[in-house]
Amino acid sequence: MPRIALCQLTSGDDAEANLESVRAAVASAAADGARVVVFPEATMVRFGRPLAPVAEPLEGPWASAVAEVAREHDVLVVAGMFTPSGDGRVRNTLLVTGLGQHLGYHKIHLYDAFGFAESDTVAPGSELVTFEADGTVFGVATCYDLRFPELFRRLADDGADVLLVPASWGAGEGKREQWELLVRARALDSGCWVVACDQADPAATGLQVNPKAPTGIGHSLVADGFGRVTAALGAAPETLLADVEAAAAVHARDTTGALANRRLSGGLVGTAGRFG
Repeated sequence: MPRIALCQLTSGDDAEANLESVRAAVASAAADGARVVVFPEATMVRFGRPLAPVAEPLEGPWASAVAEVAREHDVLVVAGMFTPSGDGRVRNTLLVTGLGQHLGYHKIHLYDAFGFAESDTVAPGSELVTFEADGTVFGVATCYDLRFPELFRRLADDGADVLLVPASWGAGEGKREQWELLVRARALDSGCWVVACDQADPAATGLQVNPKAPTGIGHSLVADGFGRVTAALGAAPETLLADVEAAAAVHARDTTGALANRRLSGGLVGTAGRFG
């Protein structure tokens, strides 16, 4: 039964300052018994600023420093960063590092919605990512991916029992309700735990950000395979500890039949399961 920490924070413009926040949060979470420490999308730097100048590969200084923090505390860390895409844009990447892992998931579904065009500066990924830690199989997705249930079902098909979803959710009318509804729905669709860690709401700490950029609303939450919320946060920076049990996901899938009874399925361009 892995203990997962959701570190709901507000990223700034300075990647080094954000790295220090990661160091402090991992140390605190590990001291509280966490084995998996999840940070939001865009932990490296926030949205609303130029991303290409700060993008680095997974072997670069920022990701390597996070990997060292994970090794020091013997945990697995998932954190949002930006990597070069090769076409002048960046990739919106989830770094997964620690406990024998060092890999990335490139966000598949880009946030070209609600008046924002992520694809102007970000290139999409195409491959799903799953991995094993402490005997539990995890899958990952990012923010806007929540609106596409076929991705979550495919991760469950690939063996995942726990789905980690870092986000920097856009604010606006009805957006909190959509965020909470979608997390619960994707848990119910897939029969998996969905652990969703959002950027804290900058307004909760009086920070000024680009009002057009998706910089988070807080309200990170954990939902089980029946779509029930088992833990949640408010809008401000805070850390949530959650114990999840893979057997509960198996029970949910067996009970609802949401995967076994499918008659239609959506497709993705490419998939790549990854274990070990």
